[in-house]
Amino acid sequence: MPSSVTRRRVRRRVVGSLGLLLAVGAAVIGLVQATPSPSGSDLDPHIASIMRKPEYRHAQWGLFRKDLDTGEVTQSGYPDQFFIPGSSAKLFSVSGAWHTLGGDHRFVTPIHAVGQRRGPTLDGDLDLVAQGDLTMGGRTRKDGTVAFTNLDHTYANDVPGATLTPQNPLAGIDRLARQVRDAGITRVNGDVVVDPRLFHPDLTLDPTPTPLIINDNLIDLLVSPGAEAGAPARLDWRPKVAPYQVTSSLRTVAAGRTANVDVSASPDGTRIRLTGTIAAGSAPVLRTAGIQDPNAFGRTALIEALQRAGVEVRADATGPNPAGRLPESYQGAPTVSRYTSPTYAQYAELILKVSHNLGANLAVCLMAADSGRSDCADGFPVLASFLDTAKVDREAVQLADGRGGNPVDRATPRALAQMLTYWQHTPQAERFRRSLPILGVDGTLADSCRGCPSRGKVFAKTGTMAGGDALNDRLAVSGETTAGYLETRKGHFAVFFAGVNGASTAHADIKGLLDVADDVADVAAYLQQSAAR
Repeated sequence: MPSSVTRRRVRRRVVGSLGLLLAVGAAVIGLVQATPSPSGSDLDPHIASIMRKPEYRHAQWGLFRKDLDTGEVTQSGYPDQFFIPGSSAKLFSVSGAWHTLGGDHRFVTPIHAVGQRRGPTLDGDLDLVAQGDLTMGGRTRKDGTVAFTNLDHTYANDVPGATLTPQNPLAGIDRLARQVRDAGITRVNGDVVVDPRLFHPDLTLDPTPTPLIINDNLIDLLVSPGAEAGAPARLDWRPKVAPYQVTSSLRTVAAGRTANVDVSASPDGTRIRLTGTIAAGSAPVLRTAGIQDPNAFGRTALIEALQRAGVEVRADATGPNPAGRLPESYQGAPTVSRYTSPTYAQYAELILKVSHNLGANLAVCLMAADSGRSDCADGFPVLASFLDTAKVDREAVQLADGRGGNPVDRATPRALAQMLTYWQHTPQAERFRRSLPILGVDGTLADSCRGCPSRGKVFAKTGTMAGGDALNDRLAVSGETTAGYLETRKGHFAVFFAGVNGASTAHADIKGLLDVADDVADVAAYLQQSAAR
C-alpha cells in the first residue's frame, strides 16, 4: 500500500467538488446492467469477458452502435436513458461553434492606434481588441496548423507525462508588436490597453474563458533533475512575462524514486514556488500555475514585445489593465497591427483530440459573441437552435457548460449518435471525424490498442471521471466512455457509444484508472471488429 503522504497526494489531485476530469476526457455514467442484454446482434464474447472483470462487479455498462449506411441499430442498451456525458458534451459545444462560426473562420485580433500620430510618435494608446482567439499563435506550426501533444500541458498537475508543444507561447503577441514597428510607430506616449469587451468572463464556466488567452492562461514550469543526487533540480518556465517570478527549492534524489513536485503561488499568482524532489536520470516533469489576470498579463506581454521590437512605451509595463481608457468605438482609430489565427476547424481538432476544457467552454462564449451578446450564457440558445437544425433531440440533452463538467449535464446515447450522424451527412464529414482522437494513433486514444486490428479505425471522443475513495484507499472511476465512429469497411462507418459507470480499482494511483480506460477502448475496438465482419 502507498504511504499516507502518497495517499494524501493522490486524493488531493483527484478529489474536487465534481471529481477530476482527466486528459482522457470526462464521464459517461450509464444505467445498463453489469451483464447487459443489448438488442440487435449478440454481445461479442471478448466484450462480455471485459465486463466480467472484478473491477466491474458493481458497475453498469452501456453499449450503442448504429450503421450509418442502413440506419440499423445493431447494438443497443438503454439508448434513450440520460447519461452524464462529461467530455462527450464537447461533441455538442464544439459542433455548435463550428457550425456557427464556420470551419474556415479565422480570428483577426487588431491593435488600434487611439490618439494623434506625430511621425513615429503616438500621443495616445495602443488598444489590442481581444477576439476570443484560443491560442494567439502559441501553438501554430509553420504550415498554419495547430500543434498538440497527446497529453496536453493543461493537465500537467493532474496526470503524469504531460508535455509541451515547441512553439513560442508569445508568437502572436510578438508578431503584433513587430507590425506596430513596421507601421512606423517607435514611441507611445500613452498606454497599452487590452480591450476585453467581446464577452464577460462567466465564473460558472470552469475553466473560465477570457477574450484574450495566452498559453491557455497558464505558466508552464519544466523541471529536470540535476547531474547527481543532492544537486538542485534545473528549472525552466514560460512564458517569461513581468512581474511573474518563479523560484525553486527542488532537489535531485536517487534514481528510481517517484517525482514529488509541488507548486504554490502568492495570492495574486505572480510569485510561484516549486518544492519537492525529482529522481536523478528521470525525464523532465511539467507543472503549471494559473494566470489570475489574463488582461494585465497580456498587456505586460505586449509592452515587453513592443520594447523588443524597438517601440518605446512611456507607461509602466506592469500593473492592472487600464480598461477605463478604452473608447466607445474605434471609428477613426487606424488599425496598425493584426494577428490572424488558424481556422476554427484547427481549434476544434485541438479541443477534441486532447479534451481541451478551456477551449470547449470558450465555444459557448463565442456562440454568444457571434449573436451580438456579451454574456456567455447567451451562447446556449444559439447551440439549441443548431441542435434543432442538426435534428438532435434537444430534450435528450442538458448542458450548463461546454466541457461536460457541470452536475446538470446529461445526454442520451441516441442524442450523441444523432450529433455524430449530422456531421456524416455534411461536406465536413471527414474533417470532423478526423478531428476526434484516433484509436492507437493520436490524442487521448494514442496509447490504446496500438497493436490491435482496429488501430486507426475508431474515431472517438473519450471521457473519464474519477475521484478518491477515501474509505477504501483507492481510486473510484465513476465513468469511462468513448463515443464516435467505427470504420466498418473502407469509406463506411457506424456511430457508437461504449461506457461504464461505477468501476472500482485496486489502486490508489492512476494505474487503475488507465486500466479502465484501456478496457473501454478495447470494447470500442471489439465493436469495430464485429461490425467489420
